[in-house]
Amino acid sequence: MNVAICTAYGRPEVVVIQKVDRPTPARGEVLVRVRATTVTSADSRLRRADPALTRLVNGLFRPRRWARLGSTFSGEVVACGPVRRASSSASACSEPPA
Repeated sequence: MNVAICTAYGRPEVVVIQKVDRPTPARGEVLVRVRATTVTSADSRLRRADPALTRLVNGLFRPRRWARLGSTFSGEVVACGPVRRASSSASACSEPPA
């Protein structure tokens, strides 16, 4: 699986595409195969640490772990974590419909 991550604050050159292991969904989670994603102003602000208060939440000198970019996406559910009871129909999206 490929992810765009930000390991430091700065210009667009700090964004790196890396391969990571496919995650296993935990209880109440789903794994979505992303078909399309966007780069939003929020991604840009996270990368630049703008406003400066962002650093208090995400890390003073660099992001604490690493920042995954692309919070808005569409795709298909490929795996589900354990559930207590199943629904007859289920869907997933990154934002609620308008």
